[in-house]
Amino acid sequence: MSLALQFFIAGGIGLLLVMLVVGLWVTSQIREGVMRNSAATTALYVDSVIAPLLPDMRTSRELSDTVKRALDETLGQGALGKRLVSFKLWRRDGMILYAKDTALIGKRFEPNANLVAAFGGNVVAEYNDLDDDPESHEEKRVNAPLFEIYNPVREPWSGEVVAVSEFYEIADDFQTTLNAALWSSWLVVAGATATALALLSGIVFRGSHTIQTQRAALEAKVSELQAALSQNSTLRQRVQRASRRATAINERYLRRIGADLHDGPAQLVALAALRMDSPILLDSGSSSEQREAEIAGIHKTLGEAMREIRGICNGLVLPQIETQAVIDILRLAVSEHERRTSSSVALTVPARLPELGTSEKISIYRFVQEGLNNAWRHGKGRNQAVKAGVKSGRLIVEVMDGGPGFEPGKSEGLGLAGLRERIESIGGQFETLSGPQGTRLVISLSVEEQP
Repeated sequence: MSLALQFFIAGGIGLLLVMLVVGLWVTSQIREGVMRNSAATTALYVDSVIAPLLPDMRTSRELSDTVKRALDETLGQGALGKRLVSFKLWRRDGMILYAKDTALIGKRFEPNANLVAAFGGNVVAEYNDLDDDPESHEEKRVNAPLFEIYNPVREPWSGEVVAVSEFYEIADDFQTTLNAALWSSWLVVAGATATALALLSGIVFRGSHTIQTQRAALEAKVSELQAALSQNSTLRQRVQRASRRATAINERYLRRIGADLHDGPAQLVALAALRMDSPILLDSGSSSEQREAEIAGIHKTLGEAMREIRGICNGLVLPQIETQAVIDILRLAVSEHERRTSSSVALTVPARLPELGTSEKISIYRFVQEGLNNAWRHGKGRNQAVKAGVKSGRLIVEVMDGGPGFEPGKSEGLGLAGLRERIESIGGQFETLSGPQGTRLVISLSVEEQP
């Protein structure tokens, strides 16, 4: 799951628990507050009506019949009489001085906790929670919600609690008011909780989206880095292999050059040296014609040796190509081949090719030079062609001929092997395609198009 979804679930559960705790606490406070206010209001009304009828409770141990009749008439009239279920007037020792149920007058009961609290000067109220007191059987038979209030009766001049009035009031209106207050408090708490969850979720969802976007970008970068590392490792291994093969090929080149020099110019120079010791030149009796013929032969042999040395040097020495464009290098390689072999080569190039580094230029020149040499030697010079172009950000150079072809896997010579190593060492690709219709050598180098 995303961070936002995890927060929404965990935060929703946490805020729900907080809402329940706060809601229960608030409703309990509202319930107690409403009960306390209702009890205080009713107690104040009872005090204002009942207290003036009572005698001096400090000296009177019982109520007279006149006081009882006055209480009966007062408690049975008006709005209070309609809601009042029962009324008791308690003395501190637990004796009931007055009750609507006359059977309870004069009886003594053990004071309960509410009665004790009331004699301590507190107004005690309970809603629909009747105690198992023996004097409360009559109230329990009433099929209606009741509001029980213990109200201390104080002496006017001293404020001392001299009696406690206990009365039960039908609390239909109280229940309606309490339910409305509770519903309102729950709606406020639930609305505040939902608003807080929505605001926090919005912030977290936006942050989670940013994190996911950054994570995706980071994963993409990591993947690119891994791919680059893998590619670099592959290229490094290729370069190492190419370097080892290039070293071996260079040794083979040196051996071939040594063999060419030994078998060609060296033999001719040795022959010329032997002929310098010829009897014709050393014998004073030889005719001038014979001597001139021998000297001409020596000159011819030395000339052949020089031509072979120049041929070998022409294959080794590069022209100045560092400052030339790729198109000019291709034209130079083709023109040099045409001059040496007196053959024709079809050159196809676009109007412009991208610029390359010196290593790439040298590799292209050697590739065209070796490819055309092979086309002349092995392809009999038929249909020689050079083609260059750019495709998908890569420079493609091809050398083709119409010779009999060869099997690339087995007949690739030292020149082609060296070219392959040279091209692959600079990150290029080398491909040999050959068949009965001819041979095509292709190299591909990565370039950037210039505007």
